[in-house]
Parts: sequence; structure tokens; C-alpha cells
Amino acid sequence: MKKLVIGILAHVDAGKTTLSESMLYLSGKIRKLGRVDNQDAYLDTYDLERARGITIFSKQAMFEVAGAQITLLDTPGHVDFSAEMERTLQVLDYAILVINGADGVQGHTRTLWRLLATYQIPVFLFVNKMDQQGTDKEKLIEELKKCLDDRCIEFGQERTADFYDQLAMCDEALMEAYLETEHIDTLKIMKGIKERKVFPCFFGSALKLEGVENFMQSIVKYASMPSYPEAFGAKIFKIARDEQGNRLTYMKLTGGRLKVRDTLINHTWEEKVNQIRLYSGQKFEAVNEVEAGSICAVTGLTQTSPGEGLGIESASSAPVLAPVLAYQIMLPEGYDPRLMLPKLRQFEEEDPQLHIVWDEQLQEIQAQIMGEVQIEILQTLIESRFGVHVTFDSGRIVYKETIANTVEGVGHFEPLRHYAEVHLLLEPGQRGSGLRFALGCSEDVLEKNWQRLVLSHLEEKVHKGVLTGSAITDMKITLVSGRAHKKHTEGGDFREATFRAVRQGLKQAESVLLEPYYTFQLEVPEKMVGRAMTDIEKMYGTCEISQTDGEWVTLVGSAPVVTMRNYQKEVVAYTKGHGRLFCTLKGYEPCHNAEEVIENIGYDSERDIENPTGSVFCTQGSGFLVTWDEVKDYMHLESYLQQEKETLSKEIAKHQDLLTEEKWIGLEEIDQIMNRTFYANQGEKSAWKKRKTARESYYEPVGYTMKQNQDKKEEYLLVDGYNIIFAWPELKELANENMDGARIKLLESLCNYQGIRKCQIIVVFDAYRVQGHRVEMLEYHNIYMVYTKEAQTADHYIEKFVHDHKTKYHVTVATSDGLEQIIIRGQGCALLSARELKEEIESANEKMMQAYQEKQVVERNYLVDALPPEIKQQIEKHP
Repeated sequence: MKKLVIGILAHVDAGKTTLSESMLYLSGKIRKLGRVDNQDAYLDTYDLERARGITIFSKQAMFEVAGAQITLLDTPGHVDFSAEMERTLQVLDYAILVINGADGVQGHTRTLWRLLATYQIPVFLFVNKMDQQGTDKEKLIEELKKCLDDRCIEFGQERTADFYDQLAMCDEALMEAYLETEHIDTLKIMKGIKERKVFPCFFGSALKLEGVENFMQSIVKYASMPSYPEAFGAKIFKIARDEQGNRLTYMKLTGGRLKVRDTLINHTWEEKVNQIRLYSGQKFEAVNEVEAGSICAVTGLTQTSPGEGLGIESASSAPVLAPVLAYQIMLPEGYDPRLMLPKLRQFEEEDPQLHIVWDEQLQEIQAQIMGEVQIEILQTLIESRFGVHVTFDSGRIVYKETIANTVEGVGHFEPLRHYAEVHLLLEPGQRGSGLRFALGCSEDVLEKNWQRLVLSHLEEKVHKGVLTGSAITDMKITLVSGRAHKKHTEGGDFREATFRAVRQGLKQAESVLLEPYYTFQLEVPEKMVGRAMTDIEKMYGTCEISQTDGEWVTLVGSAPVVTMRNYQKEVVAYTKGHGRLFCTLKGYEPCHNAEEVIENIGYDSERDIENPTGSVFCTQGSGFLVTWDEVKDYMHLESYLQQEKETLSKEIAKHQDLLTEEKWIGLEEIDQIMNRTFYANQGEKSAWKKRKTARESYYEPVGYTMKQNQDKKEEYLLVDGYNIIFAWPELKELANENMDGARIKLLESLCNYQGIRKCQIIVVFDAYRVQGHRVEMLEYHNIYMVYTKEAQTADHYIEKFVHDHKTKYHVTVATSDGLEQIIIRGQGCALLSARELKEEIESANEKMMQAYQEKQVVERNYLVDALPPEIKQQIEKHP
């Protein structure tokens, strides 16, 4: 029998649970059609779900349609329970995305679409509530194509030429089939859906059972059953407890079979399966064996966690969505918080996005969650399960920290008869990249087993930043060096050294405080749009008008969570209940009021005993503490970054003669420098040995080829202003007396050159020492002049411009800075030295003058030529 695991997802109030009820009813699984507003929905099994009319916990139902067994996983639609939904995505074969036909694509719908793309899950779309007035199928199809994907195709229509024509536009294989036969068979359509090249759309009303039967039949027709290997594998996606308190581990078998009393093994535990349950709603059937493709709940496992992989299955990556609000849990008077803490840990393992934090200094328990709706849920669960009534404070934002520059952190732990030293390279990462850990240390320096131990210690805890004590994120931490003692080193020594290395590195770095941001969609009457935009500006947000129909305006944008978290109430008030606000977590961005937040939190990294920043060294048989700023004076290994700088300086110095003559370093020489420095620490089996040469990978033949470009990309010439001024003798001499005069003379030369070459010229001058200065771009005749912002050099500005625009434009950089030349070459852009720029300008001026002179025809002007013919004849007769 064909087995499918299908998840159903939607923005809140799109009718997801109603569609689930309709599918169960039409399949014969239930005899009575339940309704959310009647509090009798088959899958809303918790009292709180029925009372609030929303899905809080993911649940499953099993039914059969046209000979296929479908396991339907109903997921929460409210944004506060997105983590529950996201974990379920990891085990789906297909997904049903429900769209509210009356509202169209909403804010959270876009987030769900992005998550489905992240997990590469094929999607069937059902546009619900088409029985309501004002719904327009054609407009909805256009909106789906625009907001989600252009390959959203209506499948409810007849198999017409227009239908096949739309399908053919989705994929080359479908296009070829259509051109050959003017028809596309079912197998090819199934493959297109499976590979996410086609997204079938259906329209109807779940409440009135319109279009649901056809939708179910089409899913069975176009969905293909996955193939599974013989070897055992399982993906755990949920931990829960039944009414008797038994711990349930929900999993999907992705290979082989599972029997009762089988022993399951992971890296750190080994346990037996006591019972296998197949749930459908509240009821379950106990079975002795399940096969691959099945969703089941297992008892007897006490150490499992969501996202864990068993057998051949690997563990899942961390969820994209993360908690952004923190609340203090206030217990009844006289209740010991240390007794409640282990009980609350049960909820934490059931929902990994609920973080229970014990603050030792404040002696309080904090809960980090996604949104305020979770507070009521958690409060109800604590009271029903443990009989304790708790309350919560008003809550605060969960901040995070990152760094803006690369540093080397050193940790040393050497009390008597212990020894470990760790050097970590901390590098800033892209926004939203999280923490990444890597090994870049030679085994000749530190044995492989110690390296792996350092890596496991880096991953085992939440590392605190030094600004507010918030968790760090968006950075890469690489082990670059370390040392152990043959007799005295123990595993715990490297834990201490590793943690201290992270903290010591953070103390050196330029730390950045991050706060969570919402992306929002705000719908208000047209006359209220001014008020709405003013509010968003006051909330330090940005917005733009996405659409308007003369009566209503839709604003989209982003704003900090802290300023927007209670804005929904204001929208309802000033629009008299007509306005609507949809918020979705965007991620973390630099904090808009970092200094104020840091001052209010008052975190002192030096007094955080559990996260020390200094190191322990040993002398004369006893250990002593060294503060973080003096650690590098005592460390036993050489600094990794210092070695890198010295190596690079030596390589550049070898070619200094070439640079003083203002010639480029050869391409092969740059290649050698890169391989001896940047790739030097990757070991004997490193991938760099297999890399193409720089000439093969990036570079074209040396020479300034602005005229010879084959494509039509716009040409840009970036000039390092002060570098050129001090490289041209006549400008250098003038600059010693009058810098403004030297600048103007350079600019005038480049203005003339631009008139000849017709390329965009940007001259960049340093202003990095000017306090509070922002990037300033000015027009100077036909070229642009840029003064950099505070703490930014001309080199930095040029490197950023090249990185951002190298694929869009033909970029050439004029500089004689040797290191800068290497960096620009590494980006694949053209170079001009100061001497060559001068030669180019002089040559262009000379050619222009020659062309002008060639056009001038020398003609003599004689007086006789201006005389009338009669007078000419008289002169000829009487010479």
C-alpha cells in the first residue's frame, strides 16, 4: 500500500483544522464533521486548544484514500508555536499549505513558504474560504505567483492546452515533453511536483466540503511514495507525555523496521523500546512492529531529543526560528525554585524552543519563548501537570551578541598537575548564520583526540557575550593551535581552557549587540496611512507601501520586536478594529539603542564567576590567575594571527622591488602567497592543492583592458586618492605645501580623463579619523568624490565596493598599495598602479590631441579669391 506522511500548514485562521476535519470525514475516518467553533474538532484534543480555537501541539491522524494510507500531521498555525511546526517539517513527504481565500498571502504564509523551501518539501496548495464574498480566483492565482512562486499552477481546471502550456513553462523536461506530444503524462507531472518544480493549486471551501474530495484524490494521484533503504533509520521530531505521564518519543522510520524490545543506540545512550503506538487523534493502537515510512510513538526511551537521528539517519540542524522573549517565572510564596526547576525541564525537552534558564545571581527561573500566547499555555500546563499556580512578569527581549572583527582568543588552564592551552580564531559571520565551529590546527601541534575534545566543548554550552551576558551568534570559531601535557592533561583541563579562550577573544573583539526584528504586514484605511508610517518611524522601523486599492493601504517592512510587540492593540484602537497587523520573526539585527540596553542590564563580564575571562598559569608549584588583557604575555604558544601577519609581510617584502618600480606582483606569485599564507594551516590532505591556479580561476591577462571588454557591463574606475597623490612626484611636492591644491589637480586630471574614456570614476579619500563622520559622496563635475566614514579607510571602502559590484560592473582599481593589489586581484578585478594610471591619462590626452589635429585642414585665404569675376579679368589683362 502506498504510504505518505503529509503535513498541513497555514497562517492562523486560514481554516487548516477545518480542512483536516473535512478530509477525515470524506475518507470515512470520522462519522461526524467537527468544527473549531463548536470545540469538537477531532485533532484539537487539548482543552486549551478547544477553548482558544487554535492548534497548539502537532497531532496526527491516519486514514485511507484511494488505496493509499495517509498519515496527516496537523501543525500549529499561530506564529508563537512555529517551533512545533518546524520540527514536524523534518519528517514530511509532502506538505499542504492552506491559504485564506479572503485574505490572500499573509505574513506568516511567506515564512512557512521559506521554511518549506529550506527543508525542500514538495507542496500542494489549497485556497480555502472561496465561498466568502469578494474572493476572486484569478486575482488569487496572480498573488500566489507573485508572492510565492511563479510555478503555482491551478490543477482544478480541465486538462486543456492552456494547462499544459503553463506546466511546460515550469521545467525544461516538461517543456520538451509538451513540444513533442502537446501533452504531459502523469509520471512527469509527479516528478515535477516531487522536485518542487511545480506547485499544484486547488480552490474550495473546507467548511462546505467544496473541492476537498477532488483535492484528496489529486494528492494520491500526483504524490509518489518515497523509497527507503533496508538499514534501520529513524528521525525523532517530538517528545510528549500521555495522560499517565509516560514519556513518548515520536519518530518517523526512514529505513528498515522497528520491533518491540529492540535496542536503540545513540552516541551517549542505549535503551530498549517498551511499546510502539500508532496514534490517530487521542486514540492509539499498540503494534509489535512498524516498517519504514511509518510515524509512531515509542515508550521506554528517556534520553531522546527532537531533531535526533537514529541508525543511518543524521541529526537535524538547529531550527531557523528561535525564542525572542524572556519572562521570569514567579512561584507561590515559600515554594523553593530549585524544586520546580527539574519539573520545568520536562517542558524544555518536549519543546526545545522553550528555554528554561536558572539565574544564579538573581536566584530566579526565566522562560525564553516565542510569544506571549505561550505564557498562557505554559501556565496552564504547569498547573494541570504539577498543581502549582505560577505567574509571569511583563517580560523582556532576548538579546544576542556577535563581533565585528577577527580576533584570536587564548585560554590557558594550569593549576598544579593540570595543563591545557587553547587558541581560537573568532571571525564575524553573516547575519542569521549562527555559530559555526571548525578545526584548523595541525596534528603536529595538537593531537586529533584533543582537537575533537575542544570541538565538543565548544558545542556543549551557550557561550555568553561580554556586553550584556547574552548568547553569542553569527560567528565562526576555529581551533588554530593548542598544547597538552603528556602526563598532566585531563579532559576537564581543555574544557576550562576552551571556555576561557572564547571569553578572552570576546573581550578583545569589537562586540555588537543584536536584537530580534519582526517583518510585518500592516493593513490600514488609506486615511490612516500617515499615522501608521509615523508610528513605524518612531518604532525605529522601516516600511514601504506594497499595494493600495483607493480604500486600503498595505505597508510592509521590519521593526525591532521590543518596539512593535504591543503595537497590535494600538492598530485596533486607531482603526476602530478595521486595521490588521501580521508579524513574523525576521531574525537578529544590530540593536537600535545598544548603549541604553547595555547600561540597563548592567552586566559585568569581569565578575561573572561561571564564565571567567582570564586564565590560570603555574609558577613554583602553585597556580595564579592572569587577567584577560595580560594572557598573551604569559601564553606558551606563539600567536596564530601574529604568525600569519609576519608570513604575509615577508612574502610582500620579497616583491618590494617590483612595487617600488610600480609594477604588479605576477599572478603566479600572488597564487604562491595565497597558498603559503591563507591555506597554510589546512594540512597535507588539504583541498587547496587541488585548486586551480589563480590565473585559471580568476585572472585574465595582465593589462588595462577597459576598451577591450567583450560584454556590455558598465565600467568603473576606483582611485585611491591619497595613495595616488603621494605616488605622483608633482602632486606629492604640491601636497607638502597645499593638500587641497593637490586634491584639485588630481580631480581635474581625472575629469579630463573621464571625458575621454566615458567610464564612471570614483575617487576615494580617507576621512576615518574624523569623529562621527559618515560616508559622503559628492559630484565633482563629471566624476564622483567619496570621503569615507569614521573608522573606515579608503582601502576598506574600495574592497567593499569591489566585493559588492564585481559581478555587476567591470571594476578597475588604481592604487600602488601592495597588499591592496593582492586583495583586489583575489576578487578578480583589474588593477592600475599609480605610474600606469598616469601613463593612461597622458596617453589618452595625447591621442585626443592627435585626433583633433588630424581633423584640422590647413587652408590659405587669398584676397584675389574674394574679387568679382569682372575685376579679375581686368587684372589679368593689365598685369
